[in-house]
Amino acid sequence: MGFLTRRAALLGASALLAASAIAAVPAAAQNLTIAIGGSVTSLDPHFYNASPNNSVTSHFFDKLLEFDAKAQLVPQLAESWKAVEPTVWEFKLRRGVKWHDGRDFTAEDVAFTVKRAPNVPNSPGGFGGFVRAVEKVEILDPLTVRLHTPGPYPMLPTDLASVAIISRHAGEGAATEDYNSGKAAIGTGPYKFQAYSPGSRIQMVRNDAYWGGRPDWATVDYRVISSPPARTAAILSGDVDIIDTVPSSDLPRLKEEPKVELTSIQGLRVIYLSADRSRDENPIHVTDNDGKPLPRNPFNDLRVRRALTMAIQRDALAERVMQGTASPNGQWLPPGAYSYNPDVKVPAYDPEGARKLLAEAGFPNGFRMVLSSPNDRYPNDARTAQAVAQMWTRIGVQTQVEALPWSTFSARANRQEFGMRLVGWGSATGEASYALINILGTYDSEKRTGANNSGRYSNPELDELTAKALGTLDDKEREDILKRAVKMAMDDVAMFPLHQLVNTWAVKKGLKHEPRMDERTRAMDVRPD
Repeated sequence: MGFLTRRAALLGASALLAASAIAAVPAAAQNLTIAIGGSVTSLDPHFYNASPNNSVTSHFFDKLLEFDAKAQLVPQLAESWKAVEPTVWEFKLRRGVKWHDGRDFTAEDVAFTVKRAPNVPNSPGGFGGFVRAVEKVEILDPLTVRLHTPGPYPMLPTDLASVAIISRHAGEGAATEDYNSGKAAIGTGPYKFQAYSPGSRIQMVRNDAYWGGRPDWATVDYRVISSPPARTAAILSGDVDIIDTVPSSDLPRLKEEPKVELTSIQGLRVIYLSADRSRDENPIHVTDNDGKPLPRNPFNDLRVRRALTMAIQRDALAERVMQGTASPNGQWLPPGAYSYNPDVKVPAYDPEGARKLLAEAGFPNGFRMVLSSPNDRYPNDARTAQAVAQMWTRIGVQTQVEALPWSTFSARANRQEFGMRLVGWGSATGEASYALINILGTYDSEKRTGANNSGRYSNPELDELTAKALGTLDDKEREDILKRAVKMAMDDVAMFPLHQLVNTWAVKKGLKHEPRMDERTRAMDVRPD
């Protein structure tokens, strides 16, 4: 069954899903404490498309559609959806949904969301790519909205599953600071805002009037503990109930710990390297071997990019640095995913071939560079960067690592302040276009592409192929086009994939946790036993 066909099959069962969602849930007057490693930079659900932010805001805000734990579409604020014309999608909205302040949720809120999502000031990587295909919003009645697209666009329901719906009455005139303060954090979600300490803690309380049934937890204390050893200590001491990104070095110990259970699932996140392509001259943090500026950007030379990717020993990264918690990859989706291309192999480790390519490109003696990395965002992020730096140094590219806290790193990356950076991308939609639009698509604020393309990679031919795929109605034909796009991007070394993560959590014994492929850590996925 094809990607869109699988999702379309859900439509007939939407009423059943809605009924089961509203079914009574045991109301336990319990409190849940969560600890994650990634820093939460805002409670504005449209500010930054980053997993820690999305994990937290999903407690306060719902979407028209949502992805389940295995990246399949399910109804949320939209009870059903269909293409009434090739360029018109109609969404029937759920009745009886209330905002946290008691006002009714209507189609006006959907229209306001579509308008606001791509226009958040100072966003380091927002959500414009998910509504870029919407040309016009038509409200038929308070619970029916039609979204018009310039041409056939079968991916619109999938795109909208990444966009939180915000209230018009609370959001008009509101800035990101108003969401962070709680003033505008009025959602329809299962939990309500209580307090937010940037970078450290978010506190929330149960929404007893939630349309999906009364949530399990009376309060949720959502903490940021960036230090992996400190997260492990917190779960072992009982100070928290669940932690994410379990340190690979602690897995053997935690497996033997009677007070803790581990849950895991193959993740959709690839850890990769991205080169700055925004400069042709005077590249940032790249010099000759004497420390003098280079007249041209070596990363704009395909031979240099191929040399660098050939010099990475991905098996060693997965085995030694990640200790078996990741698998080497040469693209951005795991095997078996829709539009994964089996013909795109993991680049072979060939340091001798890499040196020859560098010489052909005019760098027989290599050059010097800085590899920037977060040190508190992804499992073993700084360690991975150090290992890659050693591999590149062996072929003559003297590489120094700059490791930074995520809050600082993400802001600087958005300003193109890194020559080469380590980052991660989770394809929450479970298919290739999510990355093709947002991290590999040419940056264009008007077209709303490349929102997370901090390296400013641009390939017009790839953009055309992506657009062709997104306008193709047939699932199989679209998948074939996306596979071609994956190969084109990897042949051009548009990014340097390293490995695909396995998502692992540690949970206090006696709690049930459903792990998610999109790695989000949510109170809704933890239940009393």
